[in-house]
Amino acid sequence: MLAQRVVHADETPVQMLAPGERKTHRAYVWAYSTTPFSALKAVVYDFSPSRAGEHARNFLGTWNGKMVCDDFAGYKASFELGITDIGCMAAHVVSSLTCM
Repeated sequence: MLAQRVVHADETPVQMLAPGERKTHRAYVWAYSTTPFSALKAVVYDFSPSRAGEHARNFLGTWNGKMVCDDFAGYKASFELGITDIGCMAAHVVSSLTCM
């Protein structure tokens, strides 16, 4: 996955029951996929106990390609480390509507 020049990324909440606890709490599954134009067709799922952006940075490591993602603040630090934000249409539509 990290040999690709463009990666799509998104995170989604899941309920997690910790051992010994009687209630669930929110955890996250981060998904990273190749583009439809890539010869490699792949998706990697990375589980984390929170939505902190450090989880994306830990997965991506020193990778510095182009990332298609929404406007979630957790990705912002990755852009400061050399990853190029190429956004997604949904994020741009929401931003445009908010500015009107």
